[in-house]
Amino acid sequence: MGYSQFLNMIPEAILVLMLLIVFFTDFCLHKSERKVEVVGRMTMTLLICQTVMLTTSGPAEAFGGMYVASQAAQVMKIILTFGTFIVVVMAQPWLEREASKYAGEFHLLVLSTLLGMYIMMSSGSFLQFFLGLETASVPMACLVAFDKWKKKSAEAAAKYILVATFSSGVMLYGISFIYAATGTLYFGDVADVLERNYLASPLQIMGLVFFFSGLAFKLSLVPFHFWTADTYEGAPTPVTGYLSVCSKGAAAFAALVILAKAFGPMIDYWEYMLYVVIVLSITIANLFAIRQSELKRFMAFSSISQAGYIMLAVIGGSQMGMTSLMYYVLVYIVANMAVFTVISAVEQNNGGVTKMSAYDGLYQTNPKLSFLMTLALFSLAGIPPFAGMFSKFFVFMAAAEQGSFWAYFVVFVALVNTVVSLYYYLLIVKAMYIKPSDNPLPTFKSDEATKIALGICTAGIALFGICSCIYDWLFAASAF
Repeated sequence: MGYSQFLNMIPEAILVLMLLIVFFTDFCLHKSERKVEVVGRMTMTLLICQTVMLTTSGPAEAFGGMYVASQAAQVMKIILTFGTFIVVVMAQPWLEREASKYAGEFHLLVLSTLLGMYIMMSSGSFLQFFLGLETASVPMACLVAFDKWKKKSAEAAAKYILVATFSSGVMLYGISFIYAATGTLYFGDVADVLERNYLASPLQIMGLVFFFSGLAFKLSLVPFHFWTADTYEGAPTPVTGYLSVCSKGAAAFAALVILAKAFGPMIDYWEYMLYVVIVLSITIANLFAIRQSELKRFMAFSSISQAGYIMLAVIGGSQMGMTSLMYYVLVYIVANMAVFTVISAVEQNNGGVTKMSAYDGLYQTNPKLSFLMTLALFSLAGIPPFAGMFSKFFVFMAAAEQGSFWAYFVVFVALVNTVVSLYYYLLIVKAMYIKPSDNPLPTFKSDEATKIALGICTAGIALFGICSCIYDWLFAASAF
């Protein structure tokens, strides 16, 4: 086993090369007034090249099965790279106005987080997965603290770091139980040992519970969600968007792969655990979202609810579940990033205010922005004919595929909560179109980066639901 094994990790190797290119470009332009523009465009170009390269790469394996890049993992990398591209585009106006000196650091941290997500999704062992998880979490904590001169950002970063540290400890505790019970950390070998045992031992069950609990912190599932609202509110808006979509997508994909590959013989245990977590996450998050008056906190509880919907696809660990998970994450990226792009635009033109009251009468002064915000919210709520309706339909089908009473019950609860979510998403629409304001936000012209980000997201919201070839492509690649 030599260094040639790294040649099988082409996506990760290219991402490391991208990090070096961005670093030296930023170093050479440290005194240039065009640094934000040049570094931003270079990062976008490199992400596009990375996406093209991923479309041509196939399954790969390295280091004795510790690194396993299935076709599904490669497709998920394309989806998350696409989401990262939107984040980089929408962050340009914010960087130019408030953090122009640190544009290079921002792009380096974003790419470092993406590298950690790549490693997570291509893991063949618990050790590799944990290393990838920490590689993604540490730069993300730095991104949350990027506005360190603001009190809320520093507070958000402190809470995120404390929770991330605690969840990592819980997960390592579970991994140690798994190793003690099976004598291995490789997913396939763990499954073989569990398969030979007629009944799972208490040590194996505890390992499963602690490992999933640590992962649930990363996904901000109830009851491991308390950090989410404060972190989302305090982090810069582009970072909040990145945290809400790409981070959750990578963690949900890894959860499905690990539960199916490593804990497949214990499905009778973790299926019921998922039922409880999904019902609690969707219901409690929806009820708390109704009470919010701060839009980023509102979107935090929305993301907790959306994480519950994503986990519906994990139930059973089937190929249809994998397909619906990837499709849901793809649709969720364009819809959620459209909302955060509008929030960022309003925030930049309203003195940094993200209160929901700032959107009162927005349609009168900024009708195009209000219309695009409405499309994105309708997609998140699952209203036809937008892509969000199809993504919810597919995760419901994946969960109902199990055919058990409890699976049908969870799907029913999720359907009822869809109506609740429609109500609180319509609160924003009501504020923009119906609610009067004595001092509405004045008319402003969006910059080119905002227009590009909103154009990409709106096209995805409109087209991903009606282009069946996208779902067929995901289904063909979903064998893991």
